[in-house]
Amino acid sequence: MAGKAIPNLKMPPLNTTLMGALKGVADFFDMPVSNAWLFGGSAHAFLINIHEQLCPSGPYVWNREPFYKLVRNLGIEMTDLGYFSVKSTPDERAKVEKALKGMIDAGTPCSLLNLENQIISGYDDLGFAVEQPWPGMDFPPKRLTFGTWKELGDEFHVNFFAFSRTKKADDRAVVRESLSAAVDMTRNPEHWRREHYYVGPKAYDAWIKAVKDGLGASHGNWWNGTVWCECRRMASDFFGDIASNHRGGVAQGATGLREQYAELAGRLDRAGDKGLADDEKIKALRDAQKIETSCVHGIEELLRVL
Repeated sequence: MAGKAIPNLKMPPLNTTLMGALKGVADFFDMPVSNAWLFGGSAHAFLINIHEQLCPSGPYVWNREPFYKLVRNLGIEMTDLGYFSVKSTPDERAKVEKALKGMIDAGTPCSLLNLENQIISGYDDLGFAVEQPWPGMDFPPKRLTFGTWKELGDEFHVNFFAFSRTKKADDRAVVRESLSAAVDMTRNPEHWRREHYYVGPKAYDAWIKAVKDGLGASHGNWWNGTVWCECRRMASDFFGDIASNHRGGVAQGATGLREQYAELAGRLDRAGDKGLADDEKIKALRDAQKIETSCVHGIEELLRVL
């Protein structure tokens, strides 16, 4: 069959699949960048976004515009090719399929976001080849049939993206702007959230309320705990990198934040534990909220000396 595949374009098995797609693209571009630097430099390491009913969509439904700017600082341009639903017309689908095939022909990495973010690594006569993020798991789908997109099911909400290289900012700008974004998520959460979702300290309030309302054993509780725990572990590693590249007050402040974010990750991991009693989940979340508040103060102090 005719078609095209982009060689050496793979997707690492990160729980935060947006960052898995970004790391796969960075590796394809042969960029020597760690997971921690991608998470931290894009500020995704500091995001928490919770739906009012603790839906597992929390990691996916938020305003990504500030994120795209920070990703450009890292040397990658991420372009949104549009949003499509079951109501999209055959012509609309054919148009984006043609654009995606042209980009793949040119060796340009692309991705989609439906239930998860997935890299699109090629196509044949029948449809696109889509990378699955987790080995041994037949989810999400590894194909997307032209025209019907039947693999997405009867109800879908999908965006497509393209990635290209761009001039990266210097490391100091990457650190300063990502940390400023981390503060902004707390001080100005409206810049980041969508309706029915909460970012920053109010995300913890929404999560605690949802557990009290009986949603502590839900899939959404577990998945939010899994993703936001991973993000905070990456934040810890990001501050470890900052500490190793600085001296004096900056190194000291970054080391303290590395330790706090590691502790915060542990609390979020505990909150997401399927077998943990609700009162223990709530305690873990309250502890996490306090630690997160302290971390933001620490970041503000660090920004004053960077």
